[in-house]
Amino acid sequence: MPLTIKHQIHYNCSPLTETEIYLFKEGSYAKMYEKFGAHAMEFKGEKGVHFTLWAPNATDVSVIADFNNYDATAHPLKKRDDESGVWEGFISHVIMGETYKYSIKTQEGNLLEKSDPFAFFSEVAPKSASITHKLDTYKWKDKQWIQKRGAKNAQNAPISVYEMHIGSWRRVPEEENRYLTYKELTDKLVEYLLFMNYTHVEFMPLSEYPYFGSWGYQVVGYFSATSRFGEPEDLMYLIDTLHQNGIGVILDWVPSHFAVDMHGLVRFDGTALYEHEDPRQGYHPEWGSIIFNYGRNEVRSFLISSAMFWMEMYHVDGLRVDAVASMLHLDYAREDGEWIPNKYGGNENLEAVEFLRRLNENLYREFPDCMVIAEESTAWPMVTRPTSIGGLGFGFKWNMGWMHDTLKYMSFDPIYRQHHHHQLTFSLWYAFDEHFMLPLSHDEVVHMKGSLINKMPGDEEKKFANLRAMYAYMMSHPGKKLLFMGGEIAQYSEWNYEGSLDWHMLENPYHAKLQKMLSDLNKIYKQEEALYTYDAEHEGFEWIDNGDYQSNTISFMRKSDEQTQNVYVLCNFSDATRSAYKIGVPYEGEYEEIFNSQSSYYNGSNIGNTGVLKTQKEPMHGREYSIELTLPPLGVIYLKRLSPKVMKIEAKKKSKAE
Repeated sequence: MPLTIKHQIHYNCSPLTETEIYLFKEGSYAKMYEKFGAHAMEFKGEKGVHFTLWAPNATDVSVIADFNNYDATAHPLKKRDDESGVWEGFISHVIMGETYKYSIKTQEGNLLEKSDPFAFFSEVAPKSASITHKLDTYKWKDKQWIQKRGAKNAQNAPISVYEMHIGSWRRVPEEENRYLTYKELTDKLVEYLLFMNYTHVEFMPLSEYPYFGSWGYQVVGYFSATSRFGEPEDLMYLIDTLHQNGIGVILDWVPSHFAVDMHGLVRFDGTALYEHEDPRQGYHPEWGSIIFNYGRNEVRSFLISSAMFWMEMYHVDGLRVDAVASMLHLDYAREDGEWIPNKYGGNENLEAVEFLRRLNENLYREFPDCMVIAEESTAWPMVTRPTSIGGLGFGFKWNMGWMHDTLKYMSFDPIYRQHHHHQLTFSLWYAFDEHFMLPLSHDEVVHMKGSLINKMPGDEEKKFANLRAMYAYMMSHPGKKLLFMGGEIAQYSEWNYEGSLDWHMLENPYHAKLQKMLSDLNKIYKQEEALYTYDAEHEGFEWIDNGDYQSNTISFMRKSDEQTQNVYVLCNFSDATRSAYKIGVPYEGEYEEIFNSQSSYYNGSNIGNTGVLKTQKEPMHGREYSIELTLPPLGVIYLKRLSPKVMKIEAKKKSKAE
């Protein structure tokens, strides 16, 4: 586009107030996206765009764009005189949809071309320019969901999350295997999640990122929804439609590190602006990425603003904060001599701790009905405890210990499991220390780890029986649930981000009926209050028998306020049927099997219990009554006690029949 006289630049028309500059420098400006970046405005009767950029160590900054043929001399910005390091300028007659970057001259005289850190939209990679865009045109229709989502995200709510990568859930093989757009995905995904009875979906990172193979974890645009799948409004439509169908949306968010691509944040103004100068603090050796400087106030404002942005502008219900362990530990993935201790000589990143506390305080103050989830893999204390008592303030934490122990235990042939019984029971020693979410995530099915079904021992029949049993155990264990896509259809191959899930597997009854079982389990989970109400409290769980290691069995109660609503869970991880198996129960009466992972409905052996199970006046497991039943091999069953009212109805039916 030829340069025209219309595109005049004006200064001294900043939308930023002195208070906002103060908060920015203090590290507590939580909504920078409202003023920083490129915003449409009107000045002296002329419409255009105001550009605001933080580059304190630059000697010159200018806007290079479509409208000036990327001429670095055409539209220079002016640096504020308040020592904030902010450059500004209003350019008239700039319209939405223009591509632009910033030309930044360093103190050494080098010219850098940088994307806008606050851009709302970007070119499709590998192109890297920002695009002028307004986000306030979409008309949301999810008011009803927003009003009630606090109850859906609560710690005493049923939360079953389907984790997915948008680019590889489904593909279009007829069109060069392309991925679906946000809009193409919407109806298909909503229909599927409703069929599977999931309460929430978690999207792997959707902030703009250059390299598709990073899965979104190497970010450059912390305020820009990736344009690979469509425009920002298309993502809003997807989220809006999910909300209208009662499905919550969690977004993976990555404040732990950012991409090395030179158009991004790295050495933004020629200096280590967002990161540390010393690579022992600023470079991540495991991921080849750059670590944020959490001790810098302006960086804290930037990151907190990004988190607030996705909540406010995209209506997401929660953030899963990636790689928290790497943020908390200065020696994460480093050998001796490769890291710098804190001022007390320890390995704790004190600045990151303070940042995470501020982050959660800001988010929960502004959005008390949201959920913020930590992917934290160590024993750092009080991750989900309030900041007021020294915690980090997260709502939930991934229970990585449960995940590792469970997958390890399940990988053993049943004949050896008796020697590893502690891996099945140990998680209950700490299950109530935090508000946990049980994750079987994408990380467990990549990098030669094998798919979940291929982690199971035995032939095809036993592999599926083991996997069904593991899922049933997971759904009854204290903690919210998360399963990565493909696990619900027992995909044999590892996840491939460049291809679709193997949906053709559903032509095989084993795969189709496993999918059906997970749909049923999610439904039972949502229906049975005992399975979720007291997830983070000892009162919600009670062992029946955790010591029968020689039989590879465990049994426990999930408890509700109403004792007739308790769910009794029996797990047999041996490949032998346990006939005439007895467990102690606290209440006299009749019990029935409400779920059996070995049901023929799920292509199982159909060994189990039909009809009612009556208690015997025979004390067992420290309880006054006991039940004798059949425990299927490689199977998990759920029992419930019939209420007196139901027992009377059943007795009348039986009497009439006789």
